[in-house]
Amino acid sequence: MSQKFVPIEKQSKKKQKEHHDKQRRDWGNMNPATRKVPNQKAYDRKKSKQWERYEPRLDFFIWISVQSKEQDPCS
Repeated sequence: MSQKFVPIEKQSKKKQKEHHDKQRRDWGNMNPATRKVPNQKAYDRKKSKQWERYEPRLDFFIWISVQSKEQDPCS
């Protein structure tokens, strides 16, 4: 004998919860937390400290200038 169709609204709270739990899905690889794009014009202390720690590598620049002089056909 087949079961009768009973609308969700008329079912017990327990049966409604079971039905809704079956319909829900997980987020998978996506994180549901909303994200905000940082304001590029605002002052950022971390960013300014990165500039203080930055030291250009002079040996790299010297090597490039030496290489370019060696390959220069005009000299």
